[in-house]
Amino acid sequence: MAFKRIIKNWRVPKGQELTEFDKKILSYQNRGCLVPKNKLIKTPEQIDGIRKAGVINTGVLDMVEREIHIGMSTGQIDKLVYEYTMDHGAIPAPLNYEGFPKSCCTSINDVVCHGIPRDDEFLEEGDIINVDCTTILNGYYADASRMFIMGKTSAKREKLVQVAKECLQVGMEACKPWSFVGDQANAIQKYAHKHGFSVVRDLCGHGVGNEFHEEPDMEHTGKKGTGMLLVPGMVFTIEPMINEGSWEVCMDAEDPLEWVILTDDGGDSAQWEHTLLMTETGLEIITY
Repeated sequence: MAFKRIIKNWRVPKGQELTEFDKKILSYQNRGCLVPKNKLIKTPEQIDGIRKAGVINTGVLDMVEREIHIGMSTGQIDKLVYEYTMDHGAIPAPLNYEGFPKSCCTSINDVVCHGIPRDDEFLEEGDIINVDCTTILNGYYADASRMFIMGKTSAKREKLVQVAKECLQVGMEACKPWSFVGDQANAIQKYAHKHGFSVVRDLCGHGVGNEFHEEPDMEHTGKKGTGMLLVPGMVFTIEPMINEGSWEVCMDAEDPLEWVILTDDGGDSAQWEHTLLMTETGLEIITY
């Protein structure tokens, strides 16, 4: 007879009295559910720090929304992001992160994510672009992205951008206290497929706050009741990448840094992202 191996992530120090919170998490763990490690539950001080980083990160994207225009280079966007972040006493997290050379990601049309800003890449009428910013303030991280449509675009691109935004909302609505990663993933997948689009499977959201990337992997496709248990005090992103055609992606062969991810079939892609705090009553949006 085979027994399911229980991964004991949640640990109570010897001699410490169990709280009701401990008991609830342990009840899930003892049933074989994947529960968070203790360090993933943010303290009030950490949450306050992440919120403050979120204020600046939201300000960065608000600034981009005011300034972005047809004819602008993605290099100019990056310069604005860098200057705004530094002027507010923070640091752009992507800059020099594992060799990434810029302060934000600018992903146009068939670029799924991690587009590298360039001074010779200019926004054209009809383009759709995702600008992804992550801010470090006093050691705390906040991460978000938005889509922008340049002028008049096709009805299909407009629909893709709108459905991608709605997928984020649908995922958030499915993400309740004491739910599982798979619950929001399943909701996103069903919604995207209902509207004729696919969801990238090879990339996902993530825990964030004390580090750029933490557990859990916030998948955007999956089954209800699977993945890590999401409990109050956890901070993570939901950021579904929605493709016009196939969900499959590939590395841009022209990118020597091996960062830029494209749709495999050349179709368009869109993405929106929030950093989110799980509370006792539901999600709090840290970044817009």
